[in-house]
Amino acid sequence: MIKNIIFDFGGVLVDWNPHYLFDKYFNDIDEANYFVENVCNSEWNAEMDGGKPFAQAVKERTEMFPKYAEALNLYKTNWMDTMGDEIPDMYDLIKSLKDNGFPIIYGLTNWSAETFPAVQKTYRIFSLIDKIIVSGEVKQLKPNPEIFHTLLNTFNLKAEESLFIDDNIKNVEGAKAVGINAIRFENVNKLKEDLETLIHYPL
Repeated sequence: MIKNIIFDFGGVLVDWNPHYLFDKYFNDIDEANYFVENVCNSEWNAEMDGGKPFAQAVKERTEMFPKYAEALNLYKTNWMDTMGDEIPDMYDLIKSLKDNGFPIIYGLTNWSAETFPAVQKTYRIFSLIDKIIVSGEVKQLKPNPEIFHTLLNTFNLKAEESLFIDDNIKNVEGAKAVGINAIRFENVNKLKEDLETLIHYPL
């Protein structure tokens, strides 16, 4: 029986995309694509999600790509410009869960400890998330098993009673590997269908 529901954040609750910042900065889609795919890429961003300080990460990256020193510094100073809107209808779905049998909602996110506090304050949807593990704070990353164990141990949850929702299939598989029920988020309507099957939502 599912007693605990755990949400990923980026791509599930809120929209994040570095193109929001760098398409405007470069005003050249090819240059922006190159920068996002090769310089400010997901592998590098994961270093900060794992706990590396932004200042150190930007300094190291600038040494590798001195041509992009200004753009890399902009990523540090204007990071909030990479954020989009809340994922439509997710606030109402989570509010419904809280009102109907799941009063405590959990969060597990790969996110920098430096940038998450501003995001948490900005978006109302985070007022519905009660207990959170942030990768940059614990210096562990999904899909590695350690961060899932940290979540379970910190909040005294049983894996078999928990459901994890993430848009990244690798993270879904990582959760399943430690015994947590997990589904991939595609869109709100599909999630509602999945929840109807798993927890008989709407309750």
